[in-house]
Amino acid sequence: MPRYFVSKEEINLPKITFTGENAHHLLTVLRAKEGERVEVCDGCGTDYLCRVEQAEKNSALLYVEESRPSQSEPKTKVTLFQALPKADKMELIIQKCTELGVFSIVPVATEHCIVKLSGKDAQKKRERWQKIAEAAAKQSGRGIIPQMGDVLTFGQAVQQAKEMDLALFAYEKEEKRTVSMAVRGFSGKTVALFVGPEGGFSVSEVEKAMENGWNPITLGKRILRTETAGMASIAILLDRLEGEEP
Repeated sequence: MPRYFVSKEEINLPKITFTGENAHHLLTVLRAKEGERVEVCDGCGTDYLCRVEQAEKNSALLYVEESRPSQSEPKTKVTLFQALPKADKMELIIQKCTELGVFSIVPVATEHCIVKLSGKDAQKKRERWQKIAEAAAKQSGRGIIPQMGDVLTFGQAVQQAKEMDLALFAYEKEEKRTVSMAVRGFSGKTVALFVGPEGGFSVSEVEKAMENGWNPITLGKRILRTETAGMASIAILLDRLEGEEP
């Protein structure tokens, strides 16, 4: 069943009106007819099962037959603080971490980052990344669209993470504390997960993270690429927090 995201302002129960990109995709790409059913999400965790009531050239009127809480959202909100990687790796990270259940993603400029973003370039990248997150959210049946944050410095990221219940960072020199060990007995609602760039964290960044209560975690005996580390960490983290393993 086709799935679309709309803002709460576009919902006037029991009707939802499609215009713009949603209407174009539904009517022109899918060639939907009156009576066909689609799934709509408000981006805040509520799904609406709808029937196409009226199909016009540039708009569609949907009738809501049922509303229900989204069943796909993790109870714990995980924010990925991802150090800026080279090339187009960030796009892959956003797509896959959205599929896995990340709540939001914050790009971070660390000392060893090769990529530098600021001003209009950063804004253009953020807009593109947000569209990638939206597409991945639709494909994977998410109840929200993970939000892309502004590019932060490492210090700014540390300050933002203080608002969360638990902060973790993947560190190649950590040998004992696994993800499972780090979240054992955890009952909070928010987790910050920090993944470094291709060159890893600098000594001063590790010291600052430790000083602010961040917990280093190991992802095993093999050193993972930055684009792999975030995906692996989130998959393990949400699996443990959702109680899928004894």
